[in-house]
Amino acid sequence: MPKLKFIKIGEIKDKRHPNLTTVIMVEDFLKEHRDTPIQISELKKELPKQVMHQTLKVILEYLWKSGKIIYGPRGVQWIYSEPEHLRMLMKKEAKIWDELSDEALLNFEKSL
Repeated sequence: MPKLKFIKIGEIKDKRHPNLTTVIMVEDFLKEHRDTPIQISELKKELPKQVMHQTLKVILEYLWKSGKIIYGPRGVQWIYSEPEHLRMLMKKEAKIWDELSDEALLNFEKSL
């Protein structure tokens, strides 16, 4: 099994820090390709934008510690699934916001 050396918090000072956009890009890519494990070298090649190796390692460590991916001899693989009750709650909230924004738009147009 390949060794993935994790970075300690104290070591990060000289390392690359990922921004939120990069983390989300890696998360989305792994979610879309959740059915098969992918090697880190292959992941770097297939990501929509180029990511520094050290930055990718920091992102993968974060995803592993948060229980969203596993790492094994065949590579990394997305394993996280949102709980159903959270998914339903988000849908209800989005519907409420849509209704509110439609109502606000109508009121705005009437005020003109």
